[in-house]
Amino acid sequence: MREFRRDHPEVGDEVCVALSGGADSLALTAAAAVEFATVTALVVDHGLQEGSDVVARDAAAAARGLGVSAEVLVVVVPSDGSGPEAAARTARYTALESARRGRPVLLAHTLDDQAETVLLGLGRGSGARSLRGMATWNAPWGRPLLGVRAADTRAACRHLGITWWDDPHNTDPTFTRVRLRHEVVPLLEDVLGGGVAEGLARTAALLGVDDDELDRLAGAVPVGDDGTLEVSRLEPLPAAVLTRVLRRWLLAQGVVAPTYAHITSVAALITDWRGQGGVAVGGTGPADAGGAGPSARLVARRRHGKVVVENDRASGAGTQDDHG
Repeated sequence: MREFRRDHPEVGDEVCVALSGGADSLALTAAAAVEFATVTALVVDHGLQEGSDVVARDAAAAARGLGVSAEVLVVVVPSDGSGPEAAARTARYTALESARRGRPVLLAHTLDDQAETVLLGLGRGSGARSLRGMATWNAPWGRPLLGVRAADTRAACRHLGITWWDDPHNTDPTFTRVRLRHEVVPLLEDVLGGGVAEGLARTAALLGVDDDELDRLAGAVPVGDDGTLEVSRLEPLPAAVLTRVLRRWLLAQGVVAPTYAHITSVAALITDWRGQGGVAVGGTGPADAGGAGPSARLVARRRHGKVVVENDRASGAGTQDDHG
């Protein structure tokens, strides 16, 4: 925690801690109580398990016993089709954002959590942006325990005489992360002779440095006042920089979630130009002001030495792309 404060003085002296009642977040709360002038524990009650209100109440009491103030945030987790884990995460962060009132929030993710995040990214074929894992500081969220093993947070709680709550979801094999934690990582540790979690976390840190530099280079590529990109400026770029330029540009043009297929297809308009037509990169919703009618498509095209994103309905059928 002291190292986190030294490396991130912008965090200030007044913080919140996201407290679940588990060993990781209780150990974090205890450390924060020593290092920061004012600490508020924010306990989110998702209401997803019977007795969750009691767990939240006990967690708040434990925080007060450590000398910090505590608030219980009761949230409703909607069935939005994203799955229970994702929906609960969204509800939790929304509640924390509302309750923090301008203060940074410390989260109790450990080195073990970081290793699992990297493994998930590897299995899904993600790039450096995902494999770099979670950031130690990404305002307003701080993660001081990313270099600490979960076993050490439990040892700290035992040393301090703190009783923690074990979430039954953390042993439920229907959750992917649980199987990674209890099946995949131990197997890798056995096969590779140990040090796997630390190695995965180190990989995340190394990739983070590389990714930051590539993002810096991508950010230096200018976008025209009309929102277009000059092909002549893009052609010399290394692929690792070009894809980042295009991702950032597509997001700015209203493409909600540009995929790998979107980005590589748009890149081909620059690096493998054969006079091909436009690339559909997403929809804009109902095309008319009344909200009726078909959704309009966003299409990336090469036109007059530039790459542009156009509303397919607005640009008109049969509009010509570059042929030179």
